[in-house]
Amino acid sequence: MTWKKFNGEIIQSPILSEVESAIEREYNQGNKLKVCIGTDSQVKGSIIDFATVIVFLREKKGGFMYIHQEQSSIKMSIKERMLAEVQKSIECAYSLCNLLDLYDVGLEVHADINTNPNFKSNQALHEAMGYILSMGFVFKAKPEAFASSTCANKLVQ
Repeated sequence: MTWKKFNGEIIQSPILSEVESAIEREYNQGNKLKVCIGTDSQVKGSIIDFATVIVFLREKKGGFMYIHQEQSSIKMSIKERMLAEVQKSIECAYSLCNLLDLYDVGLEVHADINTNPNFKSNQALHEAMGYILSMGFVFKAKPEAFASSTCANKLVQ
């Protein structure tokens, strides 16, 4: 799985090693961190583009992120696509949670799902929320889910 920085630089080491190095670097600089993970997707003809982001927030000092992009040619309903986004975010969060716990870094999983029932993505809200919460993660949906609805969204358009 290929990850890159926002500037396009490809991460050569496993993402777990990169995240640990980033945490150590930031802590050595005196920064308190929180991590938000989110995925967004865009349908382009018969292809679905997915972008998953790991966003590091430095308390009162901005942030940075790592990005993974992939494509799928599997046809999905809107609900299936929203739950596929959540699955990708959970897989990422699960792979990092022990490391984040070790360094006492807060973690949120963001879903690009609207809490307003007038939006199509709302069909997946209850399943997504149950899935994320049952895994023990903090859940955020729109409008609070900036990792998926703003950060990842910019990478799939």
